[in-house]
Amino acid sequence: MRKWVFHRVILHEGKNLDRAIRVVWYDLPKAGSENYFAWLHGEHLPAVLKAPGCLWAAHYACVDNQVPPGRVRHVSDVSIPAGNDFVLIVGAEDAHVFAHHPIVEPPGTKALRSSERTQIFTEEARVDGPSATRREGPWTPAPCIQIGSFSAENYADDEGVLDWYVHNRMAAMRNLPGCLGVRKYVSVTGWAKHGVLYEFESLALRNEHFMRHANANADNKAWSDKLVPSLIHAPGSPNVACRLWPPVA
Repeated sequence: MRKWVFHRVILHEGKNLDRAIRVVWYDLPKAGSENYFAWLHGEHLPAVLKAPGCLWAAHYACVDNQVPPGRVRHVSDVSIPAGNDFVLIVGAEDAHVFAHHPIVEPPGTKALRSSERTQIFTEEARVDGPSATRREGPWTPAPCIQIGSFSAENYADDEGVLDWYVHNRMAAMRNLPGCLGVRKYVSVTGWAKHGVLYEFESLALRNEHFMRHANANADNKAWSDKLVPSLIHAPGSPNVACRLWPPVA
């Protein structure tokens, strides 16, 4: 029988929060990518940030997530776009900002990007990690992120997912070296019902500490080993990615 260990998880730390994100996962051919990046970083994202309520934007390139084979299940529905080379995120005051100020891109951009998948999430809760004070600014997300997008196999399992994030995963991130924090989301639009965004000082620190974080507590590890494989992730999820823009100082 699992012993209950209760942790205090602070909801919505800070003020004037970015309570929603719009995430685009996509692939991109090498041909023409330099011109695309110049437009995206130099014109499009700065323009997006001028819209009322848009607080930050970041563009990431995905890397190997180092998840052991068989640990994560992915959705089998081939109609769900499977792009995973890049992740583009815009943070806003709330999800309605994206309806009041839709993000419009030139038709050629859509033609260049492929297997594009878009999701809007609203924040459920957040906690700070030990490296929270090392954030580059009030809004700039970390140099390295891990972003998961998934659904429970059955809606009745969602209460267990909530329980696990509160008392296991998010509580552990408070003491994880190199972690700036973690934010748990639920869906407004898109296939996945759940989203989670982890922020790390660097890819090296993420790889060193995150992959073994549950090993220190046998009960928590057993809980994770049972719950994590039961979830159904979007193609490629969880994505580990390094920031391209804004440039890492």
